[in-house]
Amino acid sequence: MLTALERQEIEHEFKLYPYKQAACIEALKIIQKHRRWVSDESLLDLSVLLEMSVEEIDGVATFYNLIYRKPVGRHVILLCDSVSCFIMGYESVLEYLISKLGIKYGETTPDDKFTLLPVPCLGTCDHAPSMMIGRDLHRDLTPQKIDEILTKYE
Repeated sequence: MLTALERQEIEHEFKLYPYKQAACIEALKIIQKHRRWVSDESLLDLSVLLEMSVEEIDGVATFYNLIYRKPVGRHVILLCDSVSCFIMGYESVLEYLISKLGIKYGETTPDDKFTLLPVPCLGTCDHAPSMMIGRDLHRDLTPQKIDEILTKYE
């Protein structure tokens, strides 16, 4: 069930769009902001509020790779796997993250701190390899830099 705060924030978005359904992406982002992911139950509640089918909303949610339809950790690590990052050492960074965190792509650490996901491009090819954690972009990655970066999120 949507909380009163989630409902209030979503209904505020209605004022910014010509019709309710146009606020779908923002509504999904609001739910995710509060819960870290968007559950099937949330889609059902949102479908009533937006006057859309669950399938329509799920289609929007699954189209965008930054809307999470499964639980994620407190910090989502998006590791760029573009050609530029691949050429500049992506594989060693990925291997180090897998070893350091003890998880593979799509998994979350047992302490619920980190989820590791691939992302097709972060738009910083001149500083590859790169990753994002939350809203923070980290560039020119090496295994040594990763240790320093991860401590900021402990």
